[in-house]
Amino acid sequence: MIITVKCYATLQRFQPGSGEEFSLPGGGTVHDVVLALGIAPEEVAVIFVNGLHAPMDKALAEGDRLGLFPAVGGG
Repeated sequence: MIITVKCYATLQRFQPGSGEEFSLPGGGTVHDVVLALGIAPEEVAVIFVNGLHAPMDKALAEGDRLGLFPAVGGG
């Protein structure tokens, strides 16, 4: 299945090389995508699937839009 992945802020370095489209076997989860991109799961602080907050174990479906955000610091 094909999903759209967007990595934000410091996670941009893991953005799929072919753009935002990412091929994933059926039944895959957010965690599967994170590992396939080479991201340590603890680096991901906020996850959105189709614009809604989601957990790391969220199952993904064809056409889903996944956004991955790191923890944001500031002062």
